[in-house]
Amino acid sequence: MTNSFTISAAVEGIVDEAVARTLIFFVGGSPGRMHGKQGKPFLQQRIVGYNAAAQHAPWMVLVDLDNDHVCAPPLRACWLPRLAPRLCFRVAVHAVEAWLLADAERIATFLRVARGKVPTDPEILGDPKAAMVALARASRRRDVYEDMVPRVGSGRPVGPAYSSRLIEFASSSWRPEVAAQRAESLRRAIDCLKRLCEVR
Repeated sequence: MTNSFTISAAVEGIVDEAVARTLIFFVGGSPGRMHGKQGKPFLQQRIVGYNAAAQHAPWMVLVDLDNDHVCAPPLRACWLPRLAPRLCFRVAVHAVEAWLLADAERIATFLRVARGKVPTDPEILGDPKAAMVALARASRRRDVYEDMVPRVGSGRPVGPAYSSRLIEFASSSWRPEVAAQRAESLRRAIDCLKRLCEVR
């Protein structure tokens, strides 16, 4: 399958954008314009418009479950009761960091931590971002630590180059097919994107 099938997307932020691009490439598509990147409320305000656009062309909307709902289906039903046939509306449980953590071997190598420190079931984590920061805190590489762990007194949950590091990982090292074995919501997202390619 050639990368000629364009899928537009709307995402919460720049890390989610990198994940969406990698997934679209993985299923044989070509990422189109990326919308959103201004948080979840921004996407929710515009979901009806994205759904309308998906009446005519393939779209992916990717949001984090966070702790807004118990599971993904109620969130989707709350946002959009009826999906356009070409809309792949997927919810990462509980955040896209869980999908990245699900490729345990590669994330351990990337962060320079012991493989055994990576959570074995990342989708049960209430705060995958905090788990990612905790791994970075244990890194044997000083630059990883300084980039991803928040500075003392900063009041921030992540370090200054946290997003840049995860974008690098998602774009160059992450294996969706491996991660999908440990992240059911990721497996469903991949299946949904494959169906978009099949009905083009």
